[in-house]
Amino acid sequence: MTAVGLAGAALAMALGAPAQAAPGHGPGGWRLTETGTDARFRGLAGVSGSVAWAAGSRGTVLRTTDGGTSWRNVSPPGAGELEFRDVEAFDARRAVVLAIGEGEASRVLRTEDGGATWTESFRNTDPRAFYDCMTFFDHRNGLAMSDPVDGKYRILSTRDGGRSWRVLPSDGMPAALPGEAGFAASGQCLVSSGPKDVWLATGGGATGRVLHSADRGLNWTATDTTIPAGEGAKGVFGLAFRDRAHGIAVGGDYRKDQPSPRAAAVTGDAGRTWTASATAPPAYRSGVAWLPHTRSAALAVGPTGTDLTTDGGRTWRTVDTGSYDTVDCTPDGACWASGEKGRIARLTRHGRD
Repeated sequence: MTAVGLAGAALAMALGAPAQAAPGHGPGGWRLTETGTDARFRGLAGVSGSVAWAAGSRGTVLRTTDGGTSWRNVSPPGAGELEFRDVEAFDARRAVVLAIGEGEASRVLRTEDGGATWTESFRNTDPRAFYDCMTFFDHRNGLAMSDPVDGKYRILSTRDGGRSWRVLPSDGMPAALPGEAGFAASGQCLVSSGPKDVWLATGGGATGRVLHSADRGLNWTATDTTIPAGEGAKGVFGLAFRDRAHGIAVGGDYRKDQPSPRAAAVTGDAGRTWTASATAPPAYRSGVAWLPHTRSAALAVGPTGTDLTTDGGRTWRTVDTGSYDTVDCTPDGACWASGEKGRIARLTRHGRD
């Protein structure tokens, strides 16, 4: 069996699908969907195998309710100059999107009717702030994070599903390193697991760090990872936690001509310590997600491909060479990926799924 065949078989096994599919159908992989746009989608929220939302460049928001067979453009009116980099969706009707940028370019918008109408619920008025990512613990409680202001990361909090927001006190936030910031590359620089735990990924400073809060963003601890930083283009880009203890970090150097050694790390203690993957992805990766209903399988994606781990992030193998920026998996067993040139794909268990 070829290396690609072996990778496909491993992916099929991780998904619980047969390694030998019907004649004319592969063992499983990404199936591109027709989106009708060339926007770049760094924001992605998979709700189920049928429902997903994507948010991207030029104020574009798409929604599918039929598993990607068709996508509806539900972009907010007048949002063409905004850069959406994160979306959190609760179901087919309710979603929250984050626009990034300096000052008033950073905004949060919310819909309760599948994107037919949108309400702006937050507009940043501090020219020093630049919001990168957003996460929700449940349908009501969520956070968004900004690059450091006055030497500390700024945390925005909502308790009503994104209808209103307030800046949290910074007393419990450790100082940022010189040059340190978050990366708005995949909507995964701020992630949560369970009712109170949240993690923040950083780069650009002397070391790639992950900050952890166990009380919904009031108090944080910072830990160095093994992912190299030291320059503005290097560090931790994406995080995924399958529970409050077990997590994976991915990153590297996003510049095309630069290598990304040690581009992945794992933790089993909520981020207090990080261990480098023994066999890391071969290049920069910006997004990562645990495969549903497994304890050891996950996918990492980036502009040069998709990698699979079946041992909790200790070793990785490339299973696809398509370009994606982010990946998200759903409780009912579906996985979605999105990226440049309007690319949105759904992971199939076999060629006909």
